[in-house]
Amino acid sequence: MTRIPAAERRAALAAAARTVIARDGLAAATTRAIVAEAGMPLASFHYAVSSRDELLRDVVELVVADEGTAAASFLATATTAREAIKQALTGYLDHVRSDPGNEQAMFELTQYALRTPHLADLPAEQYRSYHALASGLLEAGASALSIEWSIPVPDLARLLVTLTDGLTLAWLADRDDAAAARTIDSASDAIAAFAREAVTA
Repeated sequence: MTRIPAAERRAALAAAARTVIARDGLAAATTRAIVAEAGMPLASFHYAVSSRDELLRDVVELVVADEGTAAASFLATATTAREAIKQALTGYLDHVRSDPGNEQAMFELTQYALRTPHLADLPAEQYRSYHALASGLLEAGASALSIEWSIPVPDLARLLVTLTDGLTLAWLADRDDAAAARTIDSASDAIAAFAREAVTA
């Protein structure tokens, strides 16, 4: 039998944990449930990671990376700031709709971490990742469209993440696609208002 490196086991376990949490909720994501989902013996878990809660950090990284890919893939064809923002938000919401359990899991995980002392730093870390991702998208959009933002990018990124959180939670609550589309239109107007033509030296 081929020995799988610990890093590969850990990645597979994180993917399995994400699946279990998205499908069944955080409480159901026991160590045994995670290894069963990954198709590994229980001993493999402790070979790769020290605890389930440690693995939750990897789950956050997985989900954030996927969200960034979903949003960025829609930026290439945009010709205006508003169009870029709308396409990115629409792509993100399509990603949420394709597997709502993932986003439910992230909200659940954030609340769990806020109430768990040894994970107290995880929500801030999670949102630093969100803000960094949003900053990167805003900077990439500005470069591609030859614009600049009239307020600091970190501040605009925080606003974008705040709007995205609200969009996500509202859609998870009512599954109203038409209302979500209207929210995206309004959010696109709000963010695009901070765009201006770049000043060249």
